[in-house]
Amino acid sequence: MKNTAQIAVIGGSGLYKIEELKEKKELAIKTPFGETSDRLIWGRISGAPVCFVPRHGRSHTILPTEIPHQANMWALKSLGVKTVVSVSAVGSLKRELAPSHFVFPDQFVDETKLRKATFFGDGAVAHVPMAKPFCMAFSEYMYKEAKKLGIKSHFGGVYCCMEGPGFSTKAESEYHRKMGYSIIGMTVATEAKVAREAGLHYAPVSLVTDYDCWKEGEEVDQAKVLETLHRNIENIKRLLVKVLPVLVKVRCAEGCENLIKTSLLTSRDHMPAQALKRLKLIIG
Repeated sequence: MKNTAQIAVIGGSGLYKIEELKEKKELAIKTPFGETSDRLIWGRISGAPVCFVPRHGRSHTILPTEIPHQANMWALKSLGVKTVVSVSAVGSLKRELAPSHFVFPDQFVDETKLRKATFFGDGAVAHVPMAKPFCMAFSEYMYKEAKKLGIKSHFGGVYCCMEGPGFSTKAESEYHRKMGYSIIGMTVATEAKVAREAGLHYAPVSLVTDYDCWKEGEEVDQAKVLETLHRNIENIKRLLVKVLPVLVKVRCAEGCENLIKTSLLTSRDHMPAQALKRLKLIIG
């Protein structure tokens, strides 16, 4: 019997090491967009099937720029996934968003330069709307549950997506603060765009690990990031165990699953055969 799931989590390799995740199986899925970040982890939490994607590979061998977003999302869609919860570490650009806090952003600014953030090209063109980039019904539900668990959390805010892999300069950090951005990371914008094209509901959970480098005496370095992230992991696991079995009942009013139907500019008759074959799962 094929392992299917409606809910997926993309995040660090430690996320799927949840005691409550039962019947675990590793899935190697071939996609027309190349290899996924790693084998996917399928299992059940409280009887509900869920799928985990180690974003950077289990041994953290993939740079943010190198993440195969198209392959990851295609693989999830092929398993029947409808909703993606994205967990990632971020730096804070606001004093009140302190290390160890969770942020559920509602917007992003994409400052990446080197990534392909689409399934399309090579004779196929689509332009999906991104005015509301995240599915806030899912984010709001998770935010409320996080508060119930005693996790210090914030709803709303602008995620600034930088290219990386290096952290910000002080000038960049101050610039981002003056622009009113809330948090900064290296993954969400590209991931959200590809998820939108795939018709997947996408809800990011941002785990604050540091103050970027704008706050005197608290400049970011990898050791500090990992130290705070390890503390955050237990909290995000607690949240995931509580919300994942229930997220299938949450409804999004944005109609993400159907947006590609009105966003496709190239008719199927004019697409090259290879592009049409590659995009069949995405465009229906």
